[in-house]
Amino acid sequence: MSEYQSKPYDSKDQNPSLLGGACIIASVCVGAGMLAMPSAGAGAWTLWSIAAITLTMVVMTLSGWMLLEAFKPYDLKASFDTVTRDLLGEKINLFNNLTIYFVGGILLYAYITSSGFIVQGLLGINEKIASVLFVLVFSAVVWHSTRAVDHISVLLTALMVLTFAFGISGLVGSVELATLFASDSGSCAPFAMAMLPVALTSFGYHHSVSSMRAYYGEELWASRAIAGGALIALALYVLWMICIFGNLPRSQFGPVIAQGGSVDVLLNAMSSAIASEEVAGAMNVFSMAAILSSFIGVGLGVFDFLADFFHFDDTRQGRAKSWLVTFVPPLVLSLLFPFGFVVAIGYAGAAATVWACIIPALLAWKTRRKYSGDTGFKTPGGLAMIWLTITFGVLTAFFHFLAMMGLLPMFSG
Repeated sequence: MSEYQSKPYDSKDQNPSLLGGACIIASVCVGAGMLAMPSAGAGAWTLWSIAAITLTMVVMTLSGWMLLEAFKPYDLKASFDTVTRDLLGEKINLFNNLTIYFVGGILLYAYITSSGFIVQGLLGINEKIASVLFVLVFSAVVWHSTRAVDHISVLLTALMVLTFAFGISGLVGSVELATLFASDSGSCAPFAMAMLPVALTSFGYHHSVSSMRAYYGEELWASRAIAGGALIALALYVLWMICIFGNLPRSQFGPVIAQGGSVDVLLNAMSSAIASEEVAGAMNVFSMAAILSSFIGVGLGVFDFLADFFHFDDTRQGRAKSWLVTFVPPLVLSLLFPFGFVVAIGYAGAAATVWACIIPALLAWKTRRKYSGDTGFKTPGGLAMIWLTITFGVLTAFFHFLAMMGLLPMFSG
């Protein structure tokens, strides 16, 4: 066990709050999932969508704990790169690194693109300039420290909860049970398979696990933060989908799906159900807070991962190098090839199964064999849970490729 493990990653981060860590995890999940989930779940509809995201949340929480278990023997700075290379070898580590950066990078790319259009609407400037300003301002939070991300994540999560609560207040009262449960649950079941990759990506916080462990200085509190953040995300997803599906009939999702699940198109489709301009404005603020919270949450995970991969130190100069390799490539791609983030999340789903399910389970299995006498934090469920997690990941990736080839039932409205 390294001496480095006996103290937190950042000496300034003493006694970090459980709420702060949970909010970081929740913010990483919610920004992507909240905006993509309604369109992805329109086929499965209410009951099967809730079942799919609940199952995904449980498996993804366990796989996050498996990462914590595998990280135990390593320094607090250690991330996927160090641990996977040591336990599974160079070739698997290279493949894993590519999938981690692909998913993290494509999500940052998507958030930057989306934020550009939002800031453009607020300030009336060119969307590309808006994207650059967005990155320069909010990536500085990640460059500064994990504690800064903690504070901002708490504020953004509170803002999301408040605007979400105010926004859905105009929707809850108008939820029609007949609309919410209009479709026969049996006929909707096959559509849940195509929803799983988006659901998995919507709980894809795993690139932040090492950041949480480093932040708390040990595994138990980090595991509690992970579980708390996943539960917050699940609660918000379920409530959001009930409000959407209870107001917008399933048959009216066709135009939303046809335009890639665009949030603007979804909100326009919901306009007849939104009671006032104030409520509509609250939903827009919620969308902005969700994108921003995910941007800094995902950014922190990719930042720490690349710092470990390139062996950048924790100085101002080292963090500046980490900032460059984290934020500049997705910004450039966003400026050159902008597109909707829901499409990006869909493509990220298959890659996410590698580092969010399969690799964590293999790392936990290898750790238990290599350090059989080790005590401390351990994911419950034994070997059966490891195989369940791997199976879930493989099936989710398989469903994604079947959907891409048009071999799965796909709902079009």
